[in-house]
Amino acid sequence: MNREDFPMLKDDIIYFDNGATSLKPKCVIDKMVDYYENYSANTHRGDYDISFKVDMEYEETRDLVKDFINARYKEEIIFTSGTTQSLNYVANGFFENILEPNDEILITTSEHASNVLPWFRCENKIGSKVNYIDLDSNYHVTIENVKRAITPNTKIIALAQITNVIGDLRPIKEICKLAHENNIFVVVDAAQSAPHIKIDVQDLDCDFLAFSAHKMFGPTGIGVLYGKKELLESLEPINLGGGMNESFDNPKSIFLKDLPLRLEAGTPNISGVIAFGETIKYINKIGIDIITKRENYLREYLIEKLVKIPFIDIINIESDSSIVTFNIDDIFAQDVAYYLNKYKICVRAGNHCAKILKNVTKVNNTVRISLSFYNTEKEIDILVDLLKNKDKIIKEMF
Repeated sequence: MNREDFPMLKDDIIYFDNGATSLKPKCVIDKMVDYYENYSANTHRGDYDISFKVDMEYEETRDLVKDFINARYKEEIIFTSGTTQSLNYVANGFFENILEPNDEILITTSEHASNVLPWFRCENKIGSKVNYIDLDSNYHVTIENVKRAITPNTKIIALAQITNVIGDLRPIKEICKLAHENNIFVVVDAAQSAPHIKIDVQDLDCDFLAFSAHKMFGPTGIGVLYGKKELLESLEPINLGGGMNESFDNPKSIFLKDLPLRLEAGTPNISGVIAFGETIKYINKIGIDIITKRENYLREYLIEKLVKIPFIDIINIESDSSIVTFNIDDIFAQDVAYYLNKYKICVRAGNHCAKILKNVTKVNNTVRISLSFYNTEKEIDILVDLLKNKDKIIKEMF
């Protein structure tokens, strides 16, 4: 589906590492080149034609992102370097100012490092406590387990909407409702969901949400922090400098710009932002619902074939995403990846930045297949044929 749009697929690679980063369509690549070749000026700085063009396209992307996630105001869209920076911005610029000792932050053991380490730092700096929502037998989050985890001290629930190893789709809307009934903030890591499913932040009613362009067919180095406007007004800028201030004369006389520029100090990743706008247009043209349907079908197709191989252990056989993680009996995950690489098949092997998940699954490393809509049944068939011959894998590992 739409494979002709992706130049890298012409190299006959089979790319199954979309959870790490996705391939980029030609229109997005061309947009970046167009900026650098034809109007490579700064944004929100110049008083000349090409600078005006940059301003227009930069802010058009903000409007596109607003509509893509159905935010209420464009001022609720802050451009960052990616999900990691967005989540750190929330933890450091907002919650560090309101957390008190013994306030509780609820996460799970299946979170990505970017949604774990900022909260660990809050515990170490402030004395707040990081605790965990139990996972069920499929390593999923249930609303019942969230209810059981909440205590009178709970201040924040920070969860991925879809996790990058288990691939479970969390009931974020129900969690937000429950949280707000108990005066708890909800922070959503949408790095693995924004490329694959429709997100409506007003319907979810989350307080903050973060995602990256590069996992959704866009450039690297550009991400989004969404926050409810009234909360972003209280978020203290982490970076101070050009573009975010109105004036300053001395330490007691500093005046900052309004949202969103107040939180975007310095020269941003202009080409990335502009190309990200092209990315969203590309997704909208295909239709996010069509992408979701195609990827769900491909996952079912892959699972149906893998379950027939007796020595493959699928870690997340029950999942509502395009992620499939597994191991082959008695073969190290990285050795499987090395073997597949000989056949130009790209997969991820390791702990996938979810380093505390092993405490629950009792599995240190896995092979991860993360699908996208441009993958095909034929590619899956080639993968499965290579995996079902264990002797061949062992022979060719070294």
